[in-house]
Amino acid sequence: MNNLNYLIAAILLITLGSCSTTNRVYISVQEPAPVTLPGYIQSVAVINRTTPSEKTGVLNDIYRVMSLESEALIREGSAATVNGLVGELSNNQRLVEIVRADSADVSSFGAGVFPAPLDWDKIKKICRETRTDAVFSLELFDTESKVDYSMDTVHQKTILGDVPLIEHQVHMNTLVTTGWRMYDPGSHTVLDESSISRNLNFHGKGVNPAEAAKALIGKSEAVKQVGTDAGKLYAAKISPFWLRVYRNYFVRSKNGAFDLAKRKAQTGNWDEAAKIWLAETKNPDPKTAGRANYNMAIIHEINGQ
Repeated sequence: MNNLNYLIAAILLITLGSCSTTNRVYISVQEPAPVTLPGYIQSVAVINRTTPSEKTGVLNDIYRVMSLESEALIREGSAATVNGLVGELSNNQRLVEIVRADSADVSSFGAGVFPAPLDWDKIKKICRETRTDAVFSLELFDTESKVDYSMDTVHQKTILGDVPLIEHQVHMNTLVTTGWRMYDPGSHTVLDESSISRNLNFHGKGVNPAEAAKALIGKSEAVKQVGTDAGKLYAAKISPFWLRVYRNYFVRSKNGAFDLAKRKAQTGNWDEAAKIWLAETKNPDPKTAGRANYNMAIIHEINGQ
């Protein structure tokens, strides 16, 4: 059993009441990955599909003007997102190789639209050229900003007294959205399709509009950081994760064996407690045997099994 779990469990057990038929223990348990990759997927290609196609270029340009965004920001933000994904996937021992397929001939609708899935012939071609088993695709990277501008009268103290000044205020809200797919050409299955969104808020004020707008200078870096974080978050979908939970286990039995096991557990000696519960799984009393089996299940969960 993990030493930290031993310590936390022992402390909590000592502080809980002794009259109940059960005690509560808080433990860290490993949950399966949200997305399970088939065993034959050992390597993946990563593509950036956020460049709009020539057919929809005009629509995308109109959308960019309306959303107050530039192509440069989308290009830099999507690149940061792919970097975040690749970096996190590289730390995953489940995968043998991660290949960036930057030269892949892929595009999307653009204009903030989550595109239709790529056809399987194209996916198979990417895997064949990169010698990989599956494709992770950034299908969408979109930012949409809304700006509120206002003026207010403020008073500034000077040697001549309070002087009224016009203060300019700028508030910008930027929604950053990334869209993803995992393609498995082996089974012709899109293993996952999802999007991640986050709001960024910028606020500035000054004696003139230019001074107030200085607060928006850091927007580009903030958007790229959001993209990097989104890439890491999506890569984590194929990894198991730890969750803090509580479990109630039995501490009373007719023959007193569970009382002894409880005292062992309260001193952090869970292995000795488990030996007692294991022996009680063969108790002729079905209620006692059932409780012992339940407690053994808790022990296995604590041990990460």
